[in-house]
Amino acid sequence: MTEHQKTAPCACPDPRLWGKEHGLERAYPVMCHLLDVAAVFGVLWDVMLSSATRERFAEQLALDEKVCRTVLSFWAGLHDLGKITPVFQAQVPSLFNQVRNEATYLFAPGAERDRGFRHEMATHWSLASLLAEEGYPTQRRTTGTGGVAAPAAHWVGQLLGGHHGVFGVKVPPTKLQLPSQYQPGLGEAGWAEQRRLHFEELRRVTGGEAVPGGVLSTGLAVVLTGLVVTADWLASQVGAIELVQPAVGAWQGTPVQIDAHWRRTSSAASALVDEARLGRAAFEARGFGQMFPFSPNPLQGDLVEHLPGLVAEGGAGLVLVTAPTGDGKTEAALYASSVLGPAAGARGMYVALPTMATADAMYKRVRKFAESSLVGERALTLLHSMAWLNPLYGQAAKDAAATAVDGGEAGEISADAATAVTADAWLRGPRRGFLAPLSVGTIDQVLRGVLPLRYNVLPLFGLHEKVLVVDEAHAYGPWMHKLLLTLLEWLGALRSPVVLLSATLTGSTAASLVNAYRRGAGFLEPAVVAPRYPGWLYASAITGEVSSPRRTTSGRPRTLDVTVRQVKWDVAAKPTDPLQPGGRRAALREALLPVAESGGTALVCCTTVPEAQATYRDLCAAFPDLAGQAGGIRLLHSRFPANDRQRITADCEAAYGKPRSNQPASVLVATQVVEQSLDLDFDLVVSDLAPLAQLLQRAGRGRRHLRGPGGRPAWAQAEDRPQLVVLDPFRRPQKADRPATWGSVYDASLLIRTSLLLSERAAEGVVVPDGVQELVDAVYAPDFVEGLDAAVQRDLRSLDVERLAAEMAETGLAAMVGIKGPGSIGGQLHLISQRLGGVTEELLTTRLGADTGRVLCAYVQEDSSLTLGRDGSGGAVPGLDGRSLSREDVAAVAAHTAPVPGTWVREGADAGRDHPASWQRVSTLRDVVLLPMRRAGDGRWACSRGGHTIGVSMTGLERT
Repeated sequence: MTEHQKTAPCACPDPRLWGKEHGLERAYPVMCHLLDVAAVFGVLWDVMLSSATRERFAEQLALDEKVCRTVLSFWAGLHDLGKITPVFQAQVPSLFNQVRNEATYLFAPGAERDRGFRHEMATHWSLASLLAEEGYPTQRRTTGTGGVAAPAAHWVGQLLGGHHGVFGVKVPPTKLQLPSQYQPGLGEAGWAEQRRLHFEELRRVTGGEAVPGGVLSTGLAVVLTGLVVTADWLASQVGAIELVQPAVGAWQGTPVQIDAHWRRTSSAASALVDEARLGRAAFEARGFGQMFPFSPNPLQGDLVEHLPGLVAEGGAGLVLVTAPTGDGKTEAALYASSVLGPAAGARGMYVALPTMATADAMYKRVRKFAESSLVGERALTLLHSMAWLNPLYGQAAKDAAATAVDGGEAGEISADAATAVTADAWLRGPRRGFLAPLSVGTIDQVLRGVLPLRYNVLPLFGLHEKVLVVDEAHAYGPWMHKLLLTLLEWLGALRSPVVLLSATLTGSTAASLVNAYRRGAGFLEPAVVAPRYPGWLYASAITGEVSSPRRTTSGRPRTLDVTVRQVKWDVAAKPTDPLQPGGRRAALREALLPVAESGGTALVCCTTVPEAQATYRDLCAAFPDLAGQAGGIRLLHSRFPANDRQRITADCEAAYGKPRSNQPASVLVATQVVEQSLDLDFDLVVSDLAPLAQLLQRAGRGRRHLRGPGGRPAWAQAEDRPQLVVLDPFRRPQKADRPATWGSVYDASLLIRTSLLLSERAAEGVVVPDGVQELVDAVYAPDFVEGLDAAVQRDLRSLDVERLAAEMAETGLAAMVGIKGPGSIGGQLHLISQRLGGVTEELLTTRLGADTGRVLCAYVQEDSSLTLGRDGSGGAVPGLDGRSLSREDVAAVAAHTAPVPGTWVREGADAGRDHPASWQRVSTLRDVVLLPMRRAGDGRWACSRGGHTIGVSMTGLERT
């Protein structure tokens, strides 16, 4: 890299002050970077925002819309004004030496070494004074429509100071009078003068002289921050800079050169945005028949008939759909999105799922929907920690996941789209997936927006002007439910449409979700919400009105035949042990006998991974002929290496998915991973006891599709009478009967309530859908204990208190550590980033994803080498020789990792042994623990760790 031309300071932006240098042949003037970001921002304003949103900005700032665009472009350019400080300039000593000894650029001794005073903080401190001098209000007032009361001068500085993901706290006016005394890193008068000159030239060129008459609402402040961050990332790409960089030695920072650079960078900005694929998708298909190759069922048909009229009157809003599993809720949601989206000026959608497996499955469906029903920019991203292992997501995703190898910053833009719906490389980079018009991902990805994490504004910005579809809205515990309520408040404030789907949602939970959204939209008085099952309702973000819930019929009315077997819990017995009378093993074999003898398919759903593994081994021993057939007995759970689990899931979807002829006899043993969103269909469902909502979800996998005469074995011909066998360990309604191996997976009081309710109702069956809502509400009813035996009543009341206390603690924790709703933040932007003392980002992300670790099983071969495959296939484990990893290396390692309980990796931890140095340099692999596995016989490989043995075999990972 060559240095800037040495030039004495002049009454114009000093050409020696640099803004970018990493990856460049020569440093890039800060003035040029400010102009670049202002130009890109203007294009993003035109492309990413609807006319209605642009009008809201103008109204709240009390500016003409055209003037509003120029003022905000000016603000965006100001984001890096804080780089004109000795602290930042000193990061490249050879460049800093050109100015450090000049009398013009004075600073306190050692000030240049204060790296804690980051350049975005300097932007915040500088702008509060500069804007005040230009007439921006310094007192709390607003003349705009819909904004908040805040001192505009400080508010703008605080907002732009948040462009690296964290908003700084308010700077007291007394400190702003003598800023360098409180923050020596700002430098003295010469530095302040250069900031002023850059400020004035940027304002002149962009035309941002107007002073706004108001301050933006919290929701639009988040949108503006997201636009500034995106503009900065796009303009900071090496290729983008090289395209407009002045010739060597030519830049003097004169007004003529600044004008010329502005013209050049403005011309280039549109191509940057186009190539990054940040445009707008449009819902082209207007009729259900244009979207799907089948006629709507009763639920879908009712939406088609009534939702467009409600939305035409009430505008953007929330739709809540409650219906049984298999009743076409996904298609109903996609149709509802096509109605809500245009009304809100939406540019796309985000579909949120509870797990990575369900997100992978939904990705295919949304991709197909986008290809057939959307036009415009249809870039689609898949957002979860292992998204790039999805083969449909493509090689470019693997490249993006490994960008940390190259530092994790902006990558090169590729203009070659694999298909019209595949997001390009830029959108797959770190934190950028939310910016795509279309996304499918896990719910935790969007909930990051309401936790005080760095760049939490990006999920919120990414959901602005998109339809958020939340599948399985009932599936989240108190912690995540509280975060979801806060997220809905934000979306209500942003007027972003929402579709909530649930198969088993209590009335009170439904009301809390709907009213959170209304509260964010400004309607504080709760509405009465009484959902119908099956059915739907609509709540307007514009008027606050909630439609009368509509009850529909089901396209598949049926009666669930429930058989409850109270059993002794003998799961831990070896397959060779004698059967215990009344035991679970015997009951399970009896239930599965028709499959083994007469064909058909069955799902066996277990509570824990170890119990699923033990059950699989037991059934293989019990039905050797079935086990000897390809796919005769399968096992699916979360504790397989990623590539193995992906393969098994694909096999299961093929084997148990849509109807096909000549389906062989087969049993799938699984955990809760099959409960949600996977389109699986079995002739019989057997489940360990679980809370009622989960049991109904599992039962929804029973005879899900109409197969017609001969489509099922003789014993399962009654397609309107699916069978559910529940293996219940509670022979007595007391906590002591809960298997110790279940730990805290399910609450004891809910299990006992479900057990008692089923023992009373099982004989009559469960009428689906008509009897579901009453049953779900009944299991949670406060008066449930009345009429029970006195001792049972006393014990259950005690357990209920424990459950409610735990739920309150979870809810309270989420309320304490999460950010507040937009109504509680107002103009105090630092509250979006404020974190309690001792609450680290690691703690928050761990809590969001539960206590898990990731391991790589490396297989020790005869020559002592470690390989990725048991038989030596896959090659040596990359990075053990200390060499840097390629992108292919990172992808290979991550594809073989497996999730395990956090205690597995904490016990016996040894940082030097567990984490190869080269892995530590890659964010994707930083937390992965290396487990050297040796042959242990019977197809198993094992290693010792923390007093335990961790083994891996065809049944996945186990610890003894």
